Amino acid sequence: MAATGSAPWQPQEEGLKEICGLLEEQISPSSLADKSQIWQQLQYYSQFPDFNNYLVFILARAEDKSVEIRQAAGLLLKNNLSTAYKIMTPAHQQYIKSELLPCLGAADKHIRSTVGSIITVVVQLGGILGWPELLQALVNCLDSNDLNHMEGSMDALSKICEDIPQVLDSDVPGLAERPINIFLPRLFQFFQSPHASLRKLSLGSVNQYIMLMPSALYTSMDKYLHGLFAIANDPAAEVRKLVCAAFVQLVEVHPSVLEPHMKNVIEYMLQVNKDADDEVVLEACEFWSAYCDALIPPAILREYLPRLIPILLSNMVYADDDESLIEAEVDESLPDRDQDLKPHFHTSRFHGSDDAEDDDDDSFNIWNLRKCSAAALDALSNVFGDEILSTLMPIIQAKLAATGDEAWKDREAAVLALGAVGEGCISGLYPHLSEIVAFLIPLLDDKFPLIRSISCWTLSRFSKYIVQDSGHQKGYEQFDATLMGLLRRILDTNKRVQEAACSAFATLEEEAAEELAPRLDVILQHLMCAFGKYQRRNLRIVYDAIGTLADAVGGELNKPVYLEILMPPLIAKWHQVSNSDKDLFPLLECFTSIAQALGTGFSQFAGPVFQRCINIIQSRQLAKVDPVSAGVQYDKEFIVCALDLLSGLTEGLGSGIESLVSQSNLKDLLLQCCMDDASDVRQSAFALLGDLARVCPVHLHPRLSEFLDIAAKQLNTPKLKETISVANNACWAIGELAIKIRQDISPIALSVISCLVPILQHAEQGLNKSLVENSAITLGRLAWVCPDLVSPHMEHFMQSWCIALSMIRDDIEKEDAFRGLCAMVRANPSGALSSLVFMCKAIASWHEIRNEELHNEVFQVLQSYKQMLRNGAWDQCMSALEPPVKDKLSKYQV
Repeated sequence: MAATGSAPWQPQEEGLKEICGLLEEQISPSSLADKSQIWQQLQYYSQFPDFNNYLVFILARAEDKSVEIRQAAGLLLKNNLSTAYKIMTPAHQQYIKSELLPCLGAADKHIRSTVGSIITVVVQLGGILGWPELLQALVNCLDSNDLNHMEGSMDALSKICEDIPQVLDSDVPGLAERPINIFLPRLFQFFQSPHASLRKLSLGSVNQYIMLMPSALYTSMDKYLHGLFAIANDPAAEVRKLVCAAFVQLVEVHPSVLEPHMKNVIEYMLQVNKDADDEVVLEACEFWSAYCDALIPPAILREYLPRLIPILLSNMVYADDDESLIEAEVDESLPDRDQDLKPHFHTSRFHGSDDAEDDDDDSFNIWNLRKCSAAALDALSNVFGDEILSTLMPIIQAKLAATGDEAWKDREAAVLALGAVGEGCISGLYPHLSEIVAFLIPLLDDKFPLIRSISCWTLSRFSKYIVQDSGHQKGYEQFDATLMGLLRRILDTNKRVQEAACSAFATLEEEAAEELAPRLDVILQHLMCAFGKYQRRNLRIVYDAIGTLADAVGGELNKPVYLEILMPPLIAKWHQVSNSDKDLFPLLECFTSIAQALGTGFSQFAGPVFQRCINIIQSRQLAKVDPVSAGVQYDKEFIVCALDLLSGLTEGLGSGIESLVSQSNLKDLLLQCCMDDASDVRQSAFALLGDLARVCPVHLHPRLSEFLDIAAKQLNTPKLKETISVANNACWAIGELAIKIRQDISPIALSVISCLVPILQHAEQGLNKSLVENSAITLGRLAWVCPDLVSPHMEHFMQSWCIALSMIRDDIEKEDAFRGLCAMVRANPSGALSSLVFMCKAIASWHEIRNEELHNEVFQVLQSYKQMLRNGAWDQCMSALEPPVKDKLSKYQV
């Protein structure tokens, strides 16, 4: 294919013809040729060093070919360059670049756009410095006054701003100023262009810099805002949408620059919240939540609430083309399609205090004006509280009073609004709670399915308060009516209502906890009936409701009468779902909660469950190296779920799991998982290691030193912030092992401590709270079992360790840490002298030390320091403490 000699590169006619023919076949919908074969043929040609020259030649010069073929050549070139650009010869790179620049002003828009995409890839890989002619070419086109050239240059520039904005805000050797300083004034000028395409591209490009906020933009802020106001009412909807987006981003990132103009911005946003274009309205609606999240004095917005709230409410009514209206008609007997199923995200086990709260997962649902307006109302209620009720409630009441079938959407929006402000305005709504609930419960039986489903959600927003009030007769009747109402809706014939009812019921379960015990029978009957009739998507939500129920009522579930309702259907499903089916995940999670709730009551089901988890881990680990003989593809989530279920079993059965562990190769599999590349596999593996250390450490013994080594490595990594949950669980597991194997931990004790100390010393730098707590506890446990080893080093960490200990709530783990403190101080009393004040504060952080032996040890430590420090030194130490701390220490007679 290659041309000879050192003359400028020229394509050969034959090669050109062949490539064009293949591209034509590839893009032709009517072609009978096998597309994969064409693809292979093109891949084969890609091996020739000048194949990409042919592609750029077709894109730039083959004017006798259709635009579609030229564009196809360009897109293939773009993909090829992503992998091949850096290994191409400089001559070929130069040829491609020299052919692209003249095409910036090509007559056809599609060619210009494709060229812009390729230019961005080249800049991404070779930098601005690698293409000195580019900047001048872009500037010349922008200044040319020729629409094609201006648009082509602007298109390329906008793609660079979108994909690699930092490139233009960097120093380029040989240039007096950063590229962004050259382009910004021209972009601002284009805000006023008579061509909508240029206004849109230039504004979109500047908006990309709001997050980065380079000094060039910051110093031209007045010019930018002036430009935004000038095109705020642009005839092109796409431009108005970008103006809204700019204000939303500015209020999120740099609210201070908008503050002097805030009233004008609010007026404008109120106006565009009624725009004729739906996308503009949606973008404008984002402003209100962003405003509430920004640290701006709420007073500026207060006077506009009477105008804003009615707009939000009218935008909360279902639009006629909302997908939910069509979905709501779907009968429950229709099986779910694969695309109806949300992707399943399992969260690895985490040992510690600040377990992340998982918000309702709306990522899968379509974001639209209705949801955005409800989110804005929720945000307003959290900032302004009950103040908004005087405007809001009359509108809600008027909508709820609207009768007739045609007004159902207004009634539905009113129920949504009530739920949206259910948390922020609770103090104003609380006195009327019984009326609100009494009003909502009949709506659970409304003839319109979307009113039934929204009533479930709104009740769930008040569930905390419904449970709080259940202590007296009237409150209990209300709680029971809510409970039974939601259970009725769980058996609704409409899929959408089933989903809402099940989710709302799970929320109620979390709030009610053991209050559910008296109704367990009826709850289980309903949930297992749903289990029998739901399709795949909603079945996952039932699993969640069953798991949440088990977490809520705990051991109450462990009665034969309940197990007879609960277990047979679950076990039947367990046998029905294969090891390669992702529907296994929610089932495994559900079993994890049940195993923990039933405790030893789960023993009768434990054997097969344990063995299946082992098989899943084994086959997926094999699939990693040999998917053919494993018979499945590698998928780490199966391993994570199986490890977490084994943790649940271990927690539930306690030492009862020993016989299962002893007859399996779990320790070898677990060690492999602790060394896995994937952090979530390691996270769950160390959680299981800690759980096993508690109940059967003897079975870890043969590989103990390996487990300890690999756990210690997790704490000593430069990427600690990225794998904080792994480090957290590994740290906790080391502590659990230490108190079981005692002296056997000594070979790694000091290397672990050398990793824990920096974590404690940097605690105030926003490191994960749980990791700091676990580090403090594990350090204490190591000190307790190896005091002679640890105490010589104590003055290096005593202060930061005591600060961390004083943040931990009273529990058995804190007791262990203080046993370590006492053991170290006995071994090396002078090591704590310089940190005595901090030690006293840590001791005072106890509400009460319930363990008498530990209480006496702490008493002895304080008494010995009091005797050691003579001539007023002890009193001086005491005078440095705040009065509440002194009060707490008085019980130790110091």
